[in-house]
Amino acid sequence: MMLKTLVSSALLLIGGAFMTFANAESAAIKDRQILVIMTNHASYPSRSDTTGLWLTELTHFTDVVEAAGYTTVFASPKGGAVPLDERSLGWLYMDKAAREHLQSPAFRARLANTLPIAEVDPSRFGVIYFTGGHGVMWDFPDNPDLRRVAETIYNQGGIVSAVCHGVAGLLDLKDSQGQLIIKGRNITGFSDREELLSGMKNQVPFFLEDRLVSQGARYRKGWLPFTSFAITDGRLVTGQNPQSPKAVAEAVMAVLSAGERTR
Repeated sequence: MMLKTLVSSALLLIGGAFMTFANAESAAIKDRQILVIMTNHASYPSRSDTTGLWLTELTHFTDVVEAAGYTTVFASPKGGAVPLDERSLGWLYMDKAAREHLQSPAFRARLANTLPIAEVDPSRFGVIYFTGGHGVMWDFPDNPDLRRVAETIYNQGGIVSAVCHGVAGLLDLKDSQGQLIIKGRNITGFSDREELLSGMKNQVPFFLEDRLVSQGARYRKGWLPFTSFAITDGRLVTGQNPQSPKAVAEAVMAVLSAGERTR
């Protein structure tokens, strides 16, 4: 009888140790994975060139976080191929690192085979990052699966981050109390002035700055348009324009580092 009791106790201890290890391993995976969201939308209402992902808003962010040891997972509203904004590939916006990424078959394969957001398990991630490009103005807002994933990550204590038009992914997101997460928070994103200067005022379905303000955000922007500007408010990190993804990545790393220090 005593032997049976000892065996049962030993099995309980082993099982408990295994569960502790499994939970720790699961938490470690979540803490080291960042979900990166990109658009599937390529067309403007009346322009002949195409929109899509603004490439450096992806590469400038991922270069920073991957160098810090994080793994990125690419996803999009529909899954599959992500179009690239034609203007983002021009000499004015590309840099050596972005060109090298574009020439990499492995990188191009990742862009061609993104996960559909409906198939993403948000419990695997501690950070979500919304890239920009005008295409997101059509397929980020009002997407129930995208909202579910982002809200779950935020409400489980994760970071919601975005840059430029990608900040449209934060619209309508709610916290665990049912309140808009951007209400009363310091948020930036592509400004009305930048939209006018970019010549897209007649192409976009709405002005991002105006929509953010209408949902109660404390909209902030840099003094000069098209210069790097990012802002952190708790677990929300946003960048203003295509010049800001590196600053967003560094701010996300700072929030993660602060979280590690307080554990």
